[in-house]
Amino acid sequence: MSVELSVDNLSCIRQDRCLFEQLSFSLKSGDIMQVAGPNGAGKSSLLRILAGFLTPHSGQVCYQGQTVDKQRLEFNDDLLFIGHKAGVNGHLSAFENLQYWVDTHGCVDEHDPYSLLGRLGLVGLEDVAVSQLSAGQQRKVALARLWLSKARIWILDEPFTAIDASGVKGLQRRFEQFLASGGMIVLTTHQDLTMNFPSLQQLRLEYRF
Repeated sequence: MSVELSVDNLSCIRQDRCLFEQLSFSLKSGDIMQVAGPNGAGKSSLLRILAGFLTPHSGQVCYQGQTVDKQRLEFNDDLLFIGHKAGVNGHLSAFENLQYWVDTHGCVDEHDPYSLLGRLGLVGLEDVAVSQLSAGQQRKVALARLWLSKARIWILDEPFTAIDASGVKGLQRRFEQFLASGGMIVLTTHQDLTMNFPSLQQLRLEYRF
């Protein structure tokens, strides 16, 4: 089944400052949207509103033609959100972090956490406590969920942060595979997407004083 996400007249006010207003757009299966703009323009706030972590000042977010509030459980099941922070437990190893996530969320059948970590460049580090890994390595542990998740909508806040050029290329190849399977991506990034995504939409937010 295809997925559809739409935003209607969305406005966001934080600390008495209007970040954006009357924002509308729609996305469907296979679409990818890159949200750009300077720091403080509201990019992360928009992604958090889409994911349901923030309430907009006005407007609404709809999923499959209905407001998200009316079908929160279904939407949450279809959503994978990865924010600025890695969202991993530093006391656990890379493998333990992914195994815990698999145990609580389930995963696609063709991947197991141990071999996946190796393919992401963490050979020999699978059993090291995440707190001992570099920022880029921790980010890879978090992003490994993109290969494990059954979600159909990815909302990603700066996924390329601390990732080297080869890692960024590998992530974009994963984006391509996911979109081809009918997935949908909304992401923020200060870096240009170097691969050609025919369904790419770009949204730029400007800083408001």
